[in-house]
Amino acid sequence: MPREMHLVGYCCVTPTWHNNGAWRHFESDGIEALNPERYENIARILERGKFDGMFFVDVLMLNDMHGGSFAPNLRQPGQTWMLEPMQLLSAIARVTTHLGLSATMSTSFYHPYHIARSFATLDHMSGGRAAWNIVTSTNDNEARNFGKDALLDKAVRYDFADEVVEACQALWRSWDEGALIHDRENGIYADPSKVHYVNYEGRFVRTRGPLTTPRSPQTSPVLMQAGSSDRGRQFAARWAEVVFTLHADKAHMKAFYDDLKGRVIKAGRDPGHCAILPGIDVVIGETESIAREKADYINSLVSAELGVAEISNAIGVDLSEYPLDKPVHDMEITQGARGMLDLILQGAGDKTLRDAGYIWGVRQMAPQVIGTPAMIADFMQEYFEADACDGFIISPSLSPTAYAQFVTGVVPELQRRGIFRNDYRGRTFRENLRDHGGG
Repeated sequence: MPREMHLVGYCCVTPTWHNNGAWRHFESDGIEALNPERYENIARILERGKFDGMFFVDVLMLNDMHGGSFAPNLRQPGQTWMLEPMQLLSAIARVTTHLGLSATMSTSFYHPYHIARSFATLDHMSGGRAAWNIVTSTNDNEARNFGKDALLDKAVRYDFADEVVEACQALWRSWDEGALIHDRENGIYADPSKVHYVNYEGRFVRTRGPLTTPRSPQTSPVLMQAGSSDRGRQFAARWAEVVFTLHADKAHMKAFYDDLKGRVIKAGRDPGHCAILPGIDVVIGETESIAREKADYINSLVSAELGVAEISNAIGVDLSEYPLDKPVHDMEITQGARGMLDLILQGAGDKTLRDAGYIWGVRQMAPQVIGTPAMIADFMQEYFEADACDGFIISPSLSPTAYAQFVTGVVPELQRRGIFRNDYRGRTFRENLRDHGGG
């Protein structure tokens, strides 16, 4: 079967996604950010487009890194306040039948027993469509919300995360296949011999088990991850089935793709079982000029100052101490989320901090792809066939309009070219991911 790309829709329970001014657009559903019907509608659109899944970002604090205040992120809403995504996905599971459902949960704050039980439950509720976006967290203020003074060192956080995933895997397998036998005649509902203690004990993590939740359709959820540092890539090579990444151009995408696929092979895994999906923001028009006019207007609503505040939050460094006209490459920053900072510098060139804030406010370092459906498909096909990716995380600058335009315009183009499925062929999220390869 020819290689076909994967598509996952990007979401946050916030007024806007990457473009921090899009909520101001008259077509935006951003003012409905707390209404679950907003996300149910997006999910239905994505499922009509045969997307592999939808993916919810989550944070565990009101961002206040910039200037020591959360005011910038509330006055002009960035990705700062969010509902708990697992409960929202449980609702979405009831209005969809094929779409994979991914939520973010931090290994730094949630015990593996809680994580394993939550995702096993979602997997049951969705009929095998759950996915866990694994994060280790990057901001000490998140730690303070959970009664800790600070996060562990980054390298140790990933060691800790390895143990959390190991423990979760053991818990998900604490019920054997066929443990539920439903024998009415003999009055036996479950076979106790097929349920086992885990007794996992690592350096950081302990859990006895067994899980209270029977084995789910996928056994374990699909595992997603987005780390870009060397240690994050090592973690992804061991565990990730979907990798979300941000790169400003094809050369950086290709370098990341080749490096991570090589690590997956060294980890003893099938590289086709790790789909690498860079994020792209799309603005679609009936003609190129219409699309560019739309993008110009949407981007004119962006706040560069908020973008700088969002970079502060992303890298864990207060940038309010730097003048906005200072060239980014002259800023000696070594602490914080270095991997994220490197991604920001990819697109900064000799630009100032204000310029970087505007770029971040427009697309958060993902390419903003502007054009007709055929032009968008051309871009995606070029990167896909260059083995720079296995598909894309689609983050429209305008929701829900651009999701619908992508599904009605771009998806048929990809299908006509034979590089995207015409229908779902699997029953679970993992089956659909592996049905047509990952590179």
